[in-house]
Amino acid sequence: MHLGRVTNIQSFTKLQIISVRSISQISTTCKTIMDKLKYLFQNHSHTYEIKHITQDVKSLSCEHICISGESRLDGWANKLILGDNLLALNLLLQDPTISGRVRLIYIDPPYSTNQEFRIGTERTATVSSSREDRVAYRDTLLGADYLEFLHNRLVLLREILAENGSIYVHVDVKIGHYVKMLMDKIFGEENFINHIVRIKCNPKNFSRPGYGNIHDMILFYSKTKNYIWNDSREAFSEEEIRRLFPKVDKSGRRYTTTPLHAPGETKSGATGLPWRGVKPPKGRHWRYPPEELERLDKEGLIEWSHSGNPRKIIYADEVIQKGKKRQDVWEFKDPPYPIYPTEKNLEMLKVIIQASSNPDDIVLDCFGGSGTTLVAAESLGRRWVGIDNSGIAIETIQKRLLAMQKVSAFELCKINFANQSSF
Repeated sequence: MHLGRVTNIQSFTKLQIISVRSISQISTTCKTIMDKLKYLFQNHSHTYEIKHITQDVKSLSCEHICISGESRLDGWANKLILGDNLLALNLLLQDPTISGRVRLIYIDPPYSTNQEFRIGTERTATVSSSREDRVAYRDTLLGADYLEFLHNRLVLLREILAENGSIYVHVDVKIGHYVKMLMDKIFGEENFINHIVRIKCNPKNFSRPGYGNIHDMILFYSKTKNYIWNDSREAFSEEEIRRLFPKVDKSGRRYTTTPLHAPGETKSGATGLPWRGVKPPKGRHWRYPPEELERLDKEGLIEWSHSGNPRKIIYADEVIQKGKKRQDVWEFKDPPYPIYPTEKNLEMLKVIIQASSNPDDIVLDCFGGSGTTLVAAESLGRRWVGIDNSGIAIETIQKRLLAMQKVSAFELCKINFANQSSF
């Protein structure tokens, strides 16, 4: 018994030492990140930051490699750029046809995972890998270094964005809250629009303690309050139609009914008076003036209950045509058999592009990856600029674009810089 107690005390002492070391390591890591955030959040003007981050463009060039696709009537050629996106963005800042004219930016940057992502012809999923696969890209920047890497690019992206433009930043939940702090600082808290939860995969059954992780996040910001927005709507499911429109009339049309009164009393005016001998409930008023109520009733759009309470009829087929407003929880799962690691859902990118840009607007993605943004933009009649520093990514993007039935002219070029160190 006595020896057991001694052993427990020794084990406890070792545990204490390990815990103290762990706390010390955590404290050091947290301090490094916080110090970096403090530096990035210093009260520098935007002009100061642009000057601090931009490179000497005299030493930059974009070497033309080839042009593919069909020429546009306006002479514009989309751009696919191979090279460090910090250098490419510096160069684009000097291009008057692009700088301040990009209507929409979508980026899916590395997630600070400390992983190596590979691509192979026989892989079954992003999580599957083989030593024989080629390295598509490395995601090795962590903590403070990662935040500075992203900060510098976000500052330039804001400058390139049009005054009525917007940006979507797709990140992992582990780093996303730090990224939101950067976005608040660079684009302004007042220009935050949505934190979109994106369901990315089917439910997981991993053995680790904790809940299954099936979502990531998209941060949606505008440059100003006057930004392009085309109301995004989606189709009702059959189950929703049956649930929301439970009644069926004599002709077989599904419908529901809604109150004809609204909150607030009208002290003077027709909407506060009885209609057809019926008063609006206490504390409420009729939604419509008497003449509109008469019209609705004449057209058979009011249902009277057995107790004499009128309600407006809403038909399912009329509502379905318009669709329902899209909310901030999306289910756009990643492709089960991606052609490139971390390839994103094509339909999701189409939703973003349709909502936040118009035909012929410029869409930019400086972490091009598999090229889903560019393919979506091309299919929706937008102009585009894509950047990636991975030759495998550029090769993948070219193949996807050229496989389309029709693709507008795009120029492939490569960034050249006397000193390739750009961090």
